[in-house]
Amino acid sequence: MSTASLQRPMAALGDYESVLPFQAVGIEPHVLEEGAEAEARTALTQLVQRKYAVVFVVEDWYERLRERIEEINEKEETSIVPIPGLRGSKGLGFKSIKSSVERAVGMDIFSVK
Repeated sequence: MSTASLQRPMAALGDYESVLPFQAVGIEPHVLEEGAEAEARTALTQLVQRKYAVVFVVEDWYERLRERIEEINEKEETSIVPIPGLRGSKGLGFKSIKSSVERAVGMDIFSVK
């Protein structure tokens, strides 16, 4: 990883209670209002355009924005990472990592036989 990527900011998108704690560790919280999909897409696009290194997205929003997120993860330098919300994990983070590793190595190394 280059030092340039270490200097790029990080953000968290989601509901107030889930993203506000990220501010304590230097991650910029972006609160999304329920039902505001257009505003969420705009916020995500702006963060990518501003060259954020990583954007953590609460799983509920990650599901709603999945198509745009997949496009970003394939074409842009910004990494979009799902995080559990207050209701707990839906397992999207593990699925995302599993998919990325499978693409990189050409097989599912996480399967249990």
